[in-house]
Amino acid sequence: MKKSLVTGGAGFIGSFLCEHLLDAGHEVICLDNFFTGSKKNIEHLMDNPRFEIIRHDIVEPILLEVDWIFNFACPASPVHYQYNSVKTVKTCVMGTINLLGMAKRVKARILQSSTSEVYGDPEIHPQPETYWGSVNPIGIRSCYDEGKRVAETLMMDYYRQNNVDCKIIRIFNTYGPRMNLNDGRVVSNFIVAALKGEPLSIYGDGDQTRSFCYVDNLVDGIMKMMAKENFVGPVNLGNPGEFTIIELAQEVIKLTNSKSEIIREPKREDDPVRRKPDISLASKELGWKPTIQLEEGLKKTIDYFEKTLTKEAV
Repeated sequence: MKKSLVTGGAGFIGSFLCEHLLDAGHEVICLDNFFTGSKKNIEHLMDNPRFEIIRHDIVEPILLEVDWIFNFACPASPVHYQYNSVKTVKTCVMGTINLLGMAKRVKARILQSSTSEVYGDPEIHPQPETYWGSVNPIGIRSCYDEGKRVAETLMMDYYRQNNVDCKIIRIFNTYGPRMNLNDGRVVSNFIVAALKGEPLSIYGDGDQTRSFCYVDNLVDGIMKMMAKENFVGPVNLGNPGEFTIIELAQEVIKLTNSKSEIIREPKREDDPVRRKPDISLASKELGWKPTIQLEEGLKKTIDYFEKTLTKEAV
């Protein structure tokens, strides 16, 4: 049994991770500033005596005694991370420094949730971990893209210089229950619009591709990575199934029996054209691969949003 700290623990992925750790018998400290996280995501965990919540922003230092640190404290959708781009950079850089300092002091193992955005608009397809990326360092997305790249740099430097037990995962598009209604990411945007009978907005021609990993599969990969000895990463965690945005929109409309139309908006700045993980390293080192395919995962996610919208309407 470990005492685990999950920063961003009230968020979409973080809340599932807290739940999984508790089910495995761990003590869990959920730390969140509730910018995008929600108490609704963790209210079912409140009565567990091994669960604790701290409202805190990791940009400010904090002293805790823990065995494992999972750093998920950063808004992950463009709508939220561009809202205060300077704060996003601070969270990625200063927040990571604070957590690495804690890990160094208490000799904790620390996992950094990095992102496929470190590959930018990739020139190699699919993207292996050896690819260094094609990122615009001064674009409107760079607060997140470059912030996460610097966080990876910090992890590797603390590992090499201070022997901190570090791990890096690169998360590709993840979806599932507990996403915010106003999350701003494509899966939630499409589902909410379709359920409301509103148009589904596609930016550009809709031929850009993404790979969508259901949250349960991702958490399984995170736990396998954290338990793996003598492997720092980085390692891609994502579903290698590749879909165009127009295909995703059509699938959501079909599964929701919606009458919504698909409309086109101007292409967004620095929006990657193709995105697909090479997961051969995860398969080799972790014995991991996703098992929930898009249709099954979308049905579960649609069911969650239907119930959420119904509650809001009451």
